[in-house]
Amino acid sequence: MKSSSLFRRLVLSLSLTCVAPAHAANLAASAEAQTFVAEMAEAHQFDASDLTHLLAQRAANARVLKLIAPPASKTQRSWERYRPRFLDEFRIRKGLEFWQQHAATLTKASQVYGVPEEIIVAIIGVETVYGLNTGDFDTLEALATLAFHYPPRATFFRQELEQFLLLARENRLSPASYRGSFAGALGVPQFMPGSQRRYAVDFDGDGRIDLAHSVADAIGSVAHFLNQHGWQAGSPIAVPADLARVAPEQVETWIARGIQPMLTVRDLRATGVASAAKEDETVTLIDLVTPGKATEYWLGYGNFYVITRYNRSSFYAMSVFQLAETLRSSKRAAALPRVQDKKHRSG
Repeated sequence: MKSSSLFRRLVLSLSLTCVAPAHAANLAASAEAQTFVAEMAEAHQFDASDLTHLLAQRAANARVLKLIAPPASKTQRSWERYRPRFLDEFRIRKGLEFWQQHAATLTKASQVYGVPEEIIVAIIGVETVYGLNTGDFDTLEALATLAFHYPPRATFFRQELEQFLLLARENRLSPASYRGSFAGALGVPQFMPGSQRRYAVDFDGDGRIDLAHSVADAIGSVAHFLNQHGWQAGSPIAVPADLARVAPEQVETWIARGIQPMLTVRDLRATGVASAAKEDETVTLIDLVTPGKATEYWLGYGNFYVITRYNRSSFYAMSVFQLAETLRSSKRAAALPRVQDKKHRSG
């Protein structure tokens, strides 16, 4: 039962019992943490003492705060620097191995959710190199650090901390047992806790969702996430565009419209944009900037926008798309000699 008097008593109790050690502020010591614990007790019936104890055992993580903070000096976006991080020989080779190893699961996920197999593989490849690097930060400590000691995004991380504690309780696991990224992302697909509770699926049918150890659950969950965000089966993702005949001021206006497709190809073509897109399609203009070099332009369809719901960066989405295309063409090329040889023998 919710009660404002209970809420006030819990806050008062926590303020009296939480004392920070001299060497560092424990994560239960701040007023924000005390309020959060009281809210979790009132809204979700968490034991305030237990949750306070868990937080008090941890201190604000300085490395987490360093990693989340923007660089001291503003660095220019550079597609030339960004792209090779995700389209390197190792990631391509491991992606083909991953695809072969989990072929049946990927085919099933694609059939159920309408998302191409190569897109699922590429997202997992970009996120964790196919599960090789899922992060080793204490998730409770990382999320609490950002929730209580990083004001620019405190609201978001408080919500994710809430979702994380609910997730751990639903899975009957201690919050202290989770490891993930410095920002609290979890498992092979690096879902934030809120996304895991909303979009993760038990794709291996064992009665539980385990994104840390079940590759099948990870594959199904990535496909389900994209499906739920509007993926259109069989629709294109992006095509190159030539803007040589377009005034720079007009290009800036289009870029300022944002990443969601709201421009018609017909209007773009009338203004001088050349592309293979059909006139009746709606797109967004993507600028892949490299300082000192000509900007690479693409037109992104609705499916490109869906990829940005996973990570709201056009560089990220384009890396996923291009890795997926590379994997698909490499897989096809690897299979071609065997097909030709089989035809030769049968002839």
